[in-house]
Amino acid sequence: MIITRRWLEEFINLSKISTDEICKTLNSIGLEVDSLEKNSIASKVVVAKVLSKEKHPDADKLNICQVDLGTQTTQIVCGAPNVEAGQIVAVATIGAVLGEDFKIKAAKLRGVESNGMICSSTELGLPKINDGIMVLDDSIGELVLGKELKDYPLLNDDIIEIGLTPNRGDCLSILGVARELSAFYEISLCELDKTIKHNESSIGQTFKINCNNKINSSLIFKAAEFSNFSLDLIKKLRLSTIKKYQENKELRNILNYTTHSCGVILNAYPKSKSSILDIKKDENGFDTVYFGNEALSKPCVLQNDFEEIEKEFLIEASYVNPELISKLVFEIKIKTSDIFYKSSRGSEPNISFGLNYFSNLISKLGATLYKGSIDYIVDTEKLFIDANIKKINSIIGQDIEKSEIEKILISLGFEVKEPIEETLSIKVPHYRHDIRNVADITEEVIRIIGIDNIKSKPLCIDEINRVNKTSLDLQKRNKLRYKAIENGFFETLTYVFTSKENLIKYGFKTVKDKLELINPIVKELNTYRTTLLLNLVEACSNNFKTGARRASFFEIGTIFDENRVESKKIAFIHSGASEQEDIANAGKPKNMDFFSFAKKVLNTIGEFELETIENIDNKFIHPYQSANILIDGEIVGFISKLHPSVCEDYDLSDTFFAQINFDSIKNNLTKASSYSKFQASRKDLSILAPKNMEFKEIKKVINSLNNPLIKQYNLIDIYSDEKLGEFESLTIRFTLQSDEKTLEDEDINLVINSILDSLKDKLNITLR
Repeated sequence: MIITRRWLEEFINLSKISTDEICKTLNSIGLEVDSLEKNSIASKVVVAKVLSKEKHPDADKLNICQVDLGTQTTQIVCGAPNVEAGQIVAVATIGAVLGEDFKIKAAKLRGVESNGMICSSTELGLPKINDGIMVLDDSIGELVLGKELKDYPLLNDDIIEIGLTPNRGDCLSILGVARELSAFYEISLCELDKTIKHNESSIGQTFKINCNNKINSSLIFKAAEFSNFSLDLIKKLRLSTIKKYQENKELRNILNYTTHSCGVILNAYPKSKSSILDIKKDENGFDTVYFGNEALSKPCVLQNDFEEIEKEFLIEASYVNPELISKLVFEIKIKTSDIFYKSSRGSEPNISFGLNYFSNLISKLGATLYKGSIDYIVDTEKLFIDANIKKINSIIGQDIEKSEIEKILISLGFEVKEPIEETLSIKVPHYRHDIRNVADITEEVIRIIGIDNIKSKPLCIDEINRVNKTSLDLQKRNKLRYKAIENGFFETLTYVFTSKENLIKYGFKTVKDKLELINPIVKELNTYRTTLLLNLVEACSNNFKTGARRASFFEIGTIFDENRVESKKIAFIHSGASEQEDIANAGKPKNMDFFSFAKKVLNTIGEFELETIENIDNKFIHPYQSANILIDGEIVGFISKLHPSVCEDYDLSDTFFAQINFDSIKNNLTKASSYSKFQASRKDLSILAPKNMEFKEIKKVINSLNNPLIKQYNLIDIYSDEKLGEFESLTIRFTLQSDEKTLEDEDINLVINSILDSLKDKLNITLR
């Protein structure tokens, strides 16, 4: 946002305050100054008048001018195409220094004497307004021949550039910044000049506007005639300073000037295309101005350009709630104009003020206005915020008097009442779109008081218990990462997106169509992942394509179900050789096997059990080398060899994977316990069990005994032959130990007999 000191002074009297002090104030109230440039025209540049112009006898592009400098008449040769007799111009007299190595001297140009230079705006260090000389007018002050231009304050202006945050749309105008300075310095804003020239016509006689009552825009229309309108020099220079000046587009320039001055969005329609207008919603829900079937503009969003051949125009002032318009543009993604930058951050809602300001400006510059206006105003209630004084002071960290808080808020345009003691009922002005709660109110108070005026004090820290699920999950995550790395897995991180086509191809569930991604970043990542495994298999494949012989990864990440509900999983994958090539394996390491992989996973996540997968629901799982993973009897994931057909698709060797619910993995502290000092006994027990019986049934029976002497047992052998028929022999090795004594044969036999009796009673299993 660019402002100038003299432009500001049209809204607020800052004559007693230096520019440096203004910049310091802007910084202190949150309007950070990015740069300050002080323009100063050189000495010996004076106001002069071109008395006559003659063609140079020996140069087609040069003219010989007789110029009145006030104290004398001198001859100057000028090459500017726009120089004419009767013009008031800026002349650098002999001895003027306009820059390094640029000193004006008496000279001869093609044999003709020249005693000075008629200057363009850029030669004086001012913004460019044309390709010729700068013609002066009384907008800079009273024109006195011979008076130096350095004595005209409006030309020697200070340019301040402010870096605004997106929430401060109210300061995207000279008026907005003036309001802030008014509150800080307690200086009232200047009264608006109400000199408006009307012609004999009335707007209703020439223009007809039909407006749908469902529009969201506030609109006011006035009509004006621009036959004698001409933009003055100061406004041209200011527009050029903010990079908005367009040569030979006088009406567009004054519209831009007004918008930058007071923040109101203005537009214009030629009379030939605005005699009958319809304002209604278009197919995308935008308020649109139509002339017949032609869409002329979308207020505050899109302004079509117009020719300035005609002299009569309908002028539109508009305002739309920035949240509403920003959301709609984001959803529809339509083309917008420059004005959308201001309207989406919050343009000035007092459009009546803006249109009156514009009318006053053009009246002074030769235009006349039709009588009356056509108004379509959307009434909106101001936001109410109840703010407790103690709450405000607790946020500030310092006690501020209630009267001081009230004064600050009122100076900023807030309406303040005191319904109950120690509480303020605050009505937020429409132009403060960023104020939503008591914290925002407090920030306004701090800005005006000044952060440097808030006394520092020691920070009071109240220790609270910060142990919660988030912190515990972080601890568990880090522990699992360390364990996985210890067991040879490398951590990887993949996108939460994947290929929907591949999910469907391999039988994984996908997110419902209505919940799918609207704009995928690439075609290959066009849906939310419902498993970690597809991305991990692709990662292994990419490694094998670069010549790797083995790949071992793990990932802790989020997946989604059909309803896009999130859950956290940990997944492991190992493809290829079980170890690196070395002398011990003669450079030919064996591939990973199921139980070696399962052991690595167990060493990472802790103890678990395996059971047969009843229903295989995807094509990754091997039908004969796979199992559900159980923790405390609950299925928490699965482990499997990758199906050979999938390995072939991805050019992989033997590959094993596992995916487990992150939340189901235990994170208990390991508790130390005493160990028995007495000798352990090992006893093998061979039993006959039906071939179709799962070993977990036998485990349930043994575990149900809850015998403290049974420290461990493992299935160590399975044998079957024709003589056994539908049965098979299972050999189970028991480790028996007492914490109180060395077990004798009688004690051992009692334990074994109790096991056999239970197996006989519950499963009809006998000793072989």
